[in-house]
Amino acid sequence: MPTKGEQTRDKIIRSAAAVFNRSGFSGTSMSDLMRETGLEKGGLYNHFPSKEALALEAFEFARGRIARHLEPEFKRVRNAADRLIVFAEVFLDLIDDTEVPGGCAVFNTAVEADDGNPALRAVAQEAMDEFVATVRRILDKGIARGEIRPEVDSAYEATIFIALMEGALVMSRLYGDPVHVERAVEHVRTRVEGELRA
Repeated sequence: MPTKGEQTRDKIIRSAAAVFNRSGFSGTSMSDLMRETGLEKGGLYNHFPSKEALALEAFEFARGRIARHLEPEFKRVRNAADRLIVFAEVFLDLIDDTEVPGGCAVFNTAVEADDGNPALRAVAQEAMDEFVATVRRILDKGIARGEIRPEVDSAYEATIFIALMEGALVMSRLYGDPVHVERAVEHVRTRVEGELRA
């Protein structure tokens, strides 16, 4: 059973993740964080030494949302081709994510922290690396098991997959229309069935 302090810390992280993902690090003030968490500045600093420290933990929580969506799906499907489709479909859940609204935290953080915040940029790059590595792993294992065509270039496909899904999510958020992610998922299905599945 978590202590009261641990529960408060968890609540702060969850609340901050939503604010940072909607408004960005620079666009989020301590007043915003106080309003969202219901705590005074001292209460926040009691758990986190700085706004940046809180932002880093909030980012880790937000980035874990995709993993938490994927885990049960990957247990459900074993075939590499099916896993790629499931991975794409998870992006549909991110359009209207109520726990961490605002789209993909990895993309949002990567764009905002590109030059202004090296620590956030580093964790965003690490998370993006993880996305790409996951797709490559799926493909490479699929090739080894005969589920994916042997001539498939996993590095190429991983870049295209992540760029497509992240871009589609941005468009769906920008226009308030899920059709862009839906089209991207359909494209992934078509490519998997026509070009990748063995």
